[in-house]
This record gives sequence, C-alpha cells and structure tokens, in this order.
Amino acid sequence: MAVSMRDLDPVFQGAGQKAGLEIWRIENFNPVPVPKSSYGKFFTGDSYVILKTTASKSGALRHDIHYWIGKDTSQDEAGVAAIKTVELDAALGGRAVQYREVQGHETEKFLSYFKPCIIPQEGGVASGFKHAEAEKHKTRLFVCRGKHVVHVKEVPFARSSLNHDDIFVLDTESKIFQFNGSNSSIQERAKALEVVQYIKDTYHEGKCEIAAIEDGKLMADPETGEFWGFFGGFAPLPRKTASDNDKPADSRSPKLLRVEKGQAEPVEDDSLKREFLDTNKCYILDCGLEMFVWMGRNTSLDERKSASGVADELVSGTDQPKPQIIRVIEGFETVLFKSKFESWPETPDVTVSEDGRGKVAALLKRQGVNVKGLLKADAVKEEPQPYIDCTGHLQVWRVNGQEKILLPASDQSKFYSGDCFIFQYSYPGEDKDDCLIGTWIGKNSVEEERASANSLVSKMVESMKFLASQARIYEGNEPIQFHSILQTFIVFKGGLSDGYKTYIAEKEIPDDTYTEDSLGLFRIQGSGPDNMQAIQVEPVASSLNSSYCYILHNGPAVFTWSGSNTSAEDQELVERMLDLIKPNLQSKPQREGTESEQFWDLLGGKSEYPSQKISREPESDPHLFCCNFSKGNLKVTEIYNFSQDDLMTEDIFILDCYSEIFVWVGQEVDPKSRMQALTIGEKFIEHDFLLEKLSRVAPVYVIMEGSEPPFFTRFFNWESAKSAMLGNSFQRKLKIVQNGGAAPLDKPKRRTPTYGGRSSSVPDKSQQRSSRSMSVSPDRVRVRGRSPAFNALAATFESSNARNLSTPPPVIRKLYPKSTTPDSAILASKSKAIAALTSTFEQPPSARESLIPRSVKVSPITPKSNPDKNDKENSVSGRVDSLTIDEDVKESEAEDEEGLLIYPYERLKITSTDPVPDIDVTKRETYLSSAEFKGKFGMSKDAFYKLPKWKQNKLKMAIQLF
Repeated sequence: MAVSMRDLDPVFQGAGQKAGLEIWRIENFNPVPVPKSSYGKFFTGDSYVILKTTASKSGALRHDIHYWIGKDTSQDEAGVAAIKTVELDAALGGRAVQYREVQGHETEKFLSYFKPCIIPQEGGVASGFKHAEAEKHKTRLFVCRGKHVVHVKEVPFARSSLNHDDIFVLDTESKIFQFNGSNSSIQERAKALEVVQYIKDTYHEGKCEIAAIEDGKLMADPETGEFWGFFGGFAPLPRKTASDNDKPADSRSPKLLRVEKGQAEPVEDDSLKREFLDTNKCYILDCGLEMFVWMGRNTSLDERKSASGVADELVSGTDQPKPQIIRVIEGFETVLFKSKFESWPETPDVTVSEDGRGKVAALLKRQGVNVKGLLKADAVKEEPQPYIDCTGHLQVWRVNGQEKILLPASDQSKFYSGDCFIFQYSYPGEDKDDCLIGTWIGKNSVEEERASANSLVSKMVESMKFLASQARIYEGNEPIQFHSILQTFIVFKGGLSDGYKTYIAEKEIPDDTYTEDSLGLFRIQGSGPDNMQAIQVEPVASSLNSSYCYILHNGPAVFTWSGSNTSAEDQELVERMLDLIKPNLQSKPQREGTESEQFWDLLGGKSEYPSQKISREPESDPHLFCCNFSKGNLKVTEIYNFSQDDLMTEDIFILDCYSEIFVWVGQEVDPKSRMQALTIGEKFIEHDFLLEKLSRVAPVYVIMEGSEPPFFTRFFNWESAKSAMLGNSFQRKLKIVQNGGAAPLDKPKRRTPTYGGRSSSVPDKSQQRSSRSMSVSPDRVRVRGRSPAFNALAATFESSNARNLSTPPPVIRKLYPKSTTPDSAILASKSKAIAALTSTFEQPPSARESLIPRSVKVSPITPKSNPDKNDKENSVSGRVDSLTIDEDVKESEAEDEEGLLIYPYERLKITSTDPVPDIDVTKRETYLSSAEFKGKFGMSKDAFYKLPKWKQNKLKMAIQLF
C-alpha cells in the first residue's frame, strides 16, 4: 500500500511503540488523546479510537484497533472514528486488526481491556451534551450479562425491568443490591459481583454495604424485604420479553462481496476459497453476527476507507442485531476469519510485516519521530526454568502389559524408546508436599502399553483424590520440569517390556535393545549437572552434530567425541555421563577434525553431518480457553487478558503455551468431566483452534484446583488464598467483596517455593545441588517452622530409595551426643515416635497409598499442653516442639568431623569383598574419613572438589573408587 504523510494524522505519529493502551476521543472531528487517568470512562455522546499494543515473546509488536461508538454520538463523528482507525492502521504499517464497537454490543476482547466492566456516562463533547455534574447520588438499576466478561447496561429503575434470566445490580445511596435471576448461572453471578465491587469503589469510595438477593427467596429475609421495598413491595415477576439482545442469532451461510467503486457486489460462487481474494481489491464477508472487511495488501488507503464505509452502510440497513465489523489486512487475518473458508494455505507473512512497517518508519523518521519501537520491540530472552522445587522424591515404574514395575533408584534415569514409563515426583509445596504423576511414552512403544500407562496414572491420581497434577510426555518433547526432576536422563534404543518384545517378534523386526556389549552412540546434551541427557542414536557418522558431544563404545573400546561448537561445560557433561554409561573404562578423547581411523571404522566410515543445535519448540504467549466437552465434542471460548479470577471452579480451562498445554480443572467440576481432562487436552491439540500447528506430542498437564504447581501459576499474578477457598464461584466472590476486595485466608499462608514465578530469583546450580541432597521422604508432612538442621538430619535416616543416587549424600552437622541406648530400646522408641508423629497429620489413606513409608528417627517427650485444640497449625507445631532427635548410628558406622557417615576404604572400593550397601556408588569418595581421604588422594576434600570433574574421575579410577 502506498502511504503518504498527508494521509497520516499527526496525532498518531509515534503511537503503538510500546505495550499498553492508547485512547483518542473524536472532538470537532479530530482525534484528541485521552489522559490515562480517564481510561475506561466513556460518554454516550462521543466516539473513541482505542489502540491496544501487545509485545510478544518474539519481540514483535501486535496491534488491535477498536473504534467505539456511543449510542448518542452523531453519524458524522462515528464516520470520522472509522476513517481515523484506518489511518492509524496505516501509521502502524498496515497490519492491525480493526474492530467496530457499538455501545452495548462490544466484543469480549474490547471489554477485557477495562475489567471488570465499562459503564458509559450520559453526555459528550462533540454531540453538544454536557458531562454529568457531581450531584446527589441517584438510585440506578443495571443489568449484567456475561460469563467471562460482563456487559453492563443501565435500565429503567422499575419492576418491569427485572426478570428471571439476568442479573441486576441496584445501586442505592447506602447499599448495593445484586439480584440473581433464578435462571442465571453461578459463573454469571460471580462475574456480576465484580461489577458490584467496581460500583462500590467508583461511586461510593469503597464505603457502602452489599447484599445478594436470590430470585424467589422468602420475604422473611430482611435484605430481601429491603430490596423489594425500593420497588413498592414484592410481586411475581413476569416472563422476560424479547428484546434486540434476545433475538436468535443470524445463522445464514457466509456470503462474500467484492467492493468495486464504493459498491458491494456478490462473488458468484457458493464455496469460499482463499484464491477468490485478490490482493488488489477489498472484500466483505458477511457472516450474520460478524462482518469482515478484508483489505488486499496492494489496495490504497482511499480504497480501504471506502470498503469500511460500505460495511457500515450494510450494517445500518439491517433489522437484525448489529453485527460486529472486523477489518483485517492480507497476511494478518484472524483465526476466526480464516476458519470461515474451506481451507487456508500457509503463507509467510514476515516479509510483508517488516516491509510495511519499514516504509512507514522511514517516513516518520524523516519527520523527526522516534521509530525505534515502531520497527520492533526487543525480544524477550528467557532461559527456560523448571519452576519446580528439585529437592523432592522421585519414583519411576516401567509399564509391562497392564502392570507397572518399580525401578530401583540406580535405574530410574534409564528409559527405553520401546517402553512406557510412569513417574511420581513428590516435592515441597507452599504448605504441603505437592505431587506430579505422569507418563513418558517412548517413540517405539506399542499402543496397548501407552493406553495401559495412561490408565494406571489415572488410577494413581484418583487414589490421591485428585490432589496430584498429571502429565503426559512423549519422547523427544520432554519439558524442562521433567529433566530437572530426573536430573540425569538416558534414553536407550529398544525395549524391555513384553509388549515390545511381542511386537518386534510379530513384525520380524531385529531386536536392537541396548546392551553393554553392543555398539552404541550417545548424544550428550543439557545445561549442567542438574539437567543432563544421553540419547542413544544410530551408530553412523551422520548422527554426529558439531554442536554436541558424544560417547561411542563397542565393548571395552570407549571414545568421547567433542564437536567444534561445544564448550568446556559440554565436555564436562560427557565425563559425567561416562560415569553412568561406561564406568571403570578409560576413554579415548576425539576432537572434531582429528578423529582416529578406529573411531570412523566403528561408525562405518565418514559422512556429512549437521552443525546446528536441535531446536526445541519455543514457548509462545499463553492463551486461555474455557472448555465445554459434551458427547465427544469440544467447544472453547478464548478468555482475553486473563487473570486468576477468570478460572471458575465450575469449569475446565486450557492454558495454551504452544510448547505445553495445561488443562485446569475446577473443584466443582463433575467427576465424569474430571476423568476426561486428559482427553480434553488431547482433543484441543487435535482441533488446533488457533491454527498454530500444535504438535501432537506436546506435553499435556492436568492441573487440579487447589494443587496448582508453580510452573502453572507463573502465568498469573497468583494468590494462593483464592485457590484455597471453598464453595462455588459466587460464594467465593461474595466473601471477597464483603471482605473489601481481598480473599479471606481460609488457611495459613503458603510458604514461598524454592523457586518459581516470573519475578522469583532462581538459585545457582550449586545451590540447587545442595538443596537436592537435602531431600526428604514425600510421605513425611513438611511442617512450617521446622529448621533446616532438622530436615537435614531426618534425611540421613531414610532408605536409599528416598534419594536420587545421582546426588551426593547429605552432609549432616552433629547436633547432639551419640546415643548410648541399646538397639532394642532405640527401635521401640522410634516406633512410638513415628506413631505419634503420624497421628498428628490427618491424611486420607487413599491419597498416600503410592507413597513410601516414613522413616524419621525421633524420641517422644512429654508434650506441652495446647489450649487451642481446634488450631491445627498450633497442634502440629506443638507436636514438633515436643520431639527430640537422637542420632542412630550403627556400631559398624562412624561419622567424620562434619557429621557425614564414613566407611573404610576397603569396603568402598569397587573390588571390595564386603561392599557397603545402599550408598551413592557415583560418590564413593565422600564416605572416606578426612584422614583416609588425604592419604589416598594426597589432598583435602576441599582441594579435590575444586578440580575439574574429569580429573576427579581419573584420580578416583586410579584408586578403584570409580
């Protein structure tokens, strides 16, 4: 489109350069900026132009332009607003979506900018009306409609305005009444309460009483009688009479019109195809309640204005409810517009975008306007973070037919492409241990075992009364949370399950399941010791990549290969993974370009291979949808500019981040729908409502209300108190409104998680490793006020399965002298203490069946009296205060000066005839006493751990500790 500076109103120069709202009011047929203090205030006699600028994670700026027409505005002013909207779009490079907003018929997207509502005031500037002067409070009656955003309309203050289907707000001088029609939904009632709060804050300075009136409630209630007193006393309400708002939607088939010389001519074809749209013309697509104006990229500004005028004329001449007019530019069509066509081919739009914006930016720059923001915003560069506490307890099962087999801790990081696995991770939440249960589905696993894995996980979640979050993860699409939970992750070729073995036998496929003696090539990847993976790939040269390190072995022959684009950190990961894949063997390092002939021979000779890192699906800007799933059909409604308050406890919502899908299930959702939550997430991916080419193997999480993990709540300004409230949406919101706008605390404030949330600081890797080594049993209830020393000491008494073997054993400071109590007395004392501690916490057995038993070593003493027996927190704290901890050290064990369990070197070396059971075999040296450590290594422990990892391993190998 040719753009001339004479076509651009000077008031729009520099607009849309940063995220946020900008509003102009039409005064004397010119747009005048509205001060930010007046945003959200609209006058019925005026017209406005509203620009919403959104900065995406990619750095691109997206614009939506709305022009709002008050019911009393003149036709000329409305026309000026429409024309100025087209000019503003031109100033922004001709890529914005434009919406016509008529008072009382606004789009949900527009209303979402001004939550909870807009209440237009009488008056105006250009229309000749005077703005309402401050005067004595006037009693007013409003009708509220909407489940997600609220359309508020003032109606005559009369009994005849009331009905059984809607919600009404009666604003009197001293009290605000909300009248809930008997046929209105709970969600609508809850949203209307936000309007009540708005009226209270705006017109009563936050000081007035609030009352909720139920349609049909007996007159014996004083507030009900007071409400009906304003209408002259109670009398039955008539049935609602049909109005423009209640007329059935125009469901006629979409009709395409071509705009020629200010006239709309039908396109003679019954089908709708993208190729009908000529880039040199403008078109109107009439869909009944929506009317789209499509503007070709090569059309002039005058042609676009003319097409907009034709659409306005078509709308004004219909007897149906006024349709929404949405104007789109070629290359930037909305999903709704594209969905009206039989098919919509993929077309790159980046070139169009930058070209259009660049031309406008150049024009503005010559006029001295700062165009930095107009060109492109800075991309949001965020390193992926797990947003989950990594100090928890992990259990992993391999699925075999209809059963699951628990893996020992030493094998829980080893996965096979032909199998399915189940993981359960319990970790410290804010006031309780949270749990994530999920399936990992191998690329080559059989369908029967995939279904079995999902069924087993569903039963596990159900047995925990849906207190756990659920995940479905496919091989190759693992999220950062998964890698952080496992820390070390190895994927082998082949499978061990009966289902996989049967499948390859039936298909007569060679069994390529990995064995230690077979030829194997592993790509090493990750960001550090707390996130490292080894992925087995085909042992051929084309599997190499210059951006990764590899391990190649064939029996005793072991090679490590470092690509030219790798760093020292990548090479350290190779050394760490070598400890797990091929321990006790000397490797032969290979640098890219200097490989030995033996190395290439194992790979079958040289060949070309890539150099770029394997890209992962990036996280995009999140979208929230409310879901309706019935008889296998999924319908969704997008919630714009969403917040935590939009999550209604009666509904199921989907948060779409492109790389991950979250299904949030409210507490009041019926059990049948709750059980279908994972299916709903899969259906959402299948339908791809935003036409964003969602991956069929994207991770799907099912999140239960009240147990939201931090990697979900980070998308909101989350208040835990709201999530913890009881009752339906209306009851909860009523408590908040009556509490002055704040959620009442129904339980103690939650602790801050280890890390999580957008503004939280993430600890460095050394801190993460340290916290992981202090992990505790998930079955023990974490008590507020417990000291770190208590947690650390308790950790030493746990079974080996309570801690990942990929982490060093916990270092325990001595707190008390060693116990001299006989073993039998110790065992009796411990049994009583465990029973006492268990009775303190009331947990339903079904929610704990899949967790391991507690193993805290405590000795009870006489508990202090607690006057408030109903205070659970005081009861818990009192019980903890009444416990002392005894060190329980076996005669065959000792401790060093730091309180760490130590063993003699002869029992720790790998060739020992009397090895120590249940130790971290990758950290044998940590169990040596300081004196013996120095004697064997010739240095202190501090000096040893300052060495590079590879050097540590060489020294350990030399003395048979590796």
